[in-house]
Amino acid sequence: MRDFEFNLSVEELEKRTHKDYLMTKKMLKVDAREYLELADGDKEALKHLVKAAYILEKINMQIDCHHNLDFKAFLERQIEKGNKQAELTKILFDAQKGINAIDTLSNKINLAKGIEEKPGKGVYPEDLSKEEFHSILTKMINNGKIEDVKKILTQRSVVERNGDELIGIDYIDKFKEDFSKMADEIDKASEVSTNSDFNEYLKLQAKALREADPMLDAYADKKWAELQDTPLEFTITRENYEDEMTGTIVENKELSELLEKHGITPIPKDFLGGRVGIVNKKGTEALMAIKKFLPILAKNMPFSDEYEQNISPDKDAKQTMVDVDLVAVTGDVGEYRGGITLAENLPNDDKLSLTIGGGRRNVYHRQIRFISDMKKLQERLDEILDKEQHQYYLDEADHWFTIGHENAHSLGPKKACETLGKYRNIIEENKADMGALAFVDLLTELGMYTEEQRKQIIVTTIADNFLKSKPTLSQAHRVRTVMQNKYFSERGAYNIVDGKIHVNIDKVVPIAKEMLAEIVRIQIEGDFDKAEKYVLDNFIWTDNLELIAQKLQKINKTLNGRTESELAEKLLNE
Repeated sequence: MRDFEFNLSVEELEKRTHKDYLMTKKMLKVDAREYLELADGDKEALKHLVKAAYILEKINMQIDCHHNLDFKAFLERQIEKGNKQAELTKILFDAQKGINAIDTLSNKINLAKGIEEKPGKGVYPEDLSKEEFHSILTKMINNGKIEDVKKILTQRSVVERNGDELIGIDYIDKFKEDFSKMADEIDKASEVSTNSDFNEYLKLQAKALREADPMLDAYADKKWAELQDTPLEFTITRENYEDEMTGTIVENKELSELLEKHGITPIPKDFLGGRVGIVNKKGTEALMAIKKFLPILAKNMPFSDEYEQNISPDKDAKQTMVDVDLVAVTGDVGEYRGGITLAENLPNDDKLSLTIGGGRRNVYHRQIRFISDMKKLQERLDEILDKEQHQYYLDEADHWFTIGHENAHSLGPKKACETLGKYRNIIEENKADMGALAFVDLLTELGMYTEEQRKQIIVTTIADNFLKSKPTLSQAHRVRTVMQNKYFSERGAYNIVDGKIHVNIDKVVPIAKEMLAEIVRIQIEGDFDKAEKYVLDNFIWTDNLELIAQKLQKINKTLNGRTESELAEKLLNE
């Protein structure tokens, strides 16, 4: 049993866990109407799916950091001894689901002294440098170890040392016992859930957790993406935003050429999340209104004749959408690290299911988007937004924008753009934002939005795009907002007048179209150097951004956040 040193003082921990500094997003409660109205079979299925999701959290903690589970056990031992520092540290550990994270001001939070976040997280050896990584891969390729290198560079392997070489172990083989337990719970759910389509998906998903075969994941993903009218939602999210090691390969020209010669694409590692929820029918009906317009949007994407995209301009969109009341978010999808996910569009472009005719699915998180303190919201608007434009700020408009953002992930080049390396996710997130804004006028013309809603989306989006602090380059979702703010400011989409934002409403959409075209061109060309220049040219923290950031910090003291899952915890113990 290993001991650790606490990195944060009791004073600092007391501050960060105080309700003024720790935001809580509440998932469904035990007496939630949504749960009580479920059929008995679905209630029973929900219990098993929650258990599966929490097993997945344990797996993801290990691929997030080599020391997470040991540190968790250390905290639990110390809490039993009455250690207050351990109790407070555990609150943050549970919130960020790991030792290392960042807070809302982009400060690094390390809960254990001497354990810092590595570019390869827990999926690469802790002592592996970028240079040694490249060197070992080059030697292995030159020694004919092509299949071994493929296993190292897949998105679903943990990489370990093997003498002077490296070895890639498929996630399913590495965590066989826990994945098998997950599969058992999912199978139990499939036996009692009331929806046959959902049960078919669950059986496919359970099978994929028992055997290290990427094609089994593809079959499960394909079925999952077809689900539209089910009472329950269960997702294993697989996204690769966290791995900062694999993406460095494109910076090594010699190695990149060797990999290309042997047909190997280095794909960043997946981090795993679990989502369990109850589908909200009314919210889902509202989402579906945009689906009929997706082929038109696909046709209007910049340079649409130069690439294939997930949404076909001349066919029904292979895209399902659901609004979900959340019971639990675990692992990668539930980590509160600077922020938490509002919605997801999956599977991502690097996934096999898209090569066998599979579509994509958008899932929106109701409990995470709800604003709990309208008074604080009004204080923020009074401080940063031109009073005349308060009439156009609507928190629901942020949800409409998110819908546009998630659908825009399905538009544009279908290829995964791995050649853009560490800038790939920043570019993709920027594309999704600009796609959401660029089509607001078109969707208004088509009758999706009223003129009033058009103004609400534009003003709300620009006002919400200002951050409390400058992010780090590893925060793709935040870097892109800084880029947009600089781009929009230079072209007159907004002005700062007397310390407040004034949105020039009619300029926003044309400027968004310009930026969207530039982003899509970078994705088409797949040139790392051009992507790097574009990001660095636009990722500039201006005086105006700092001015608004200082105001936001004064109003909103939140440093960390967490989820509270009352119903899930009850089901876990049944």
